[in-house]
Amino acid sequence: MKELIIAFGLFLFIEGILYALFPSKMKNMLRKLEIIKESQLRTGGMIFALIGFLIIWYIKS
Repeated sequence: MKELIIAFGLFLFIEGILYALFPSKMKNMLRKLEIIKESQLRTGGMIFALIGFLIIWYIKS
């Protein structure tokens, strides 16, 4: 459970630092998300989730 909380904290830190350092670029990126198809976002999300899972599985084993 402790590792999950640390991972969530790291996620929030990375997200926050990106918005703090590059606010205009982040707004532009969010606007571009509107033109991407939902299926492409879903596929990309699944790929990143799988990569994240594999990294965690490799580190834990």
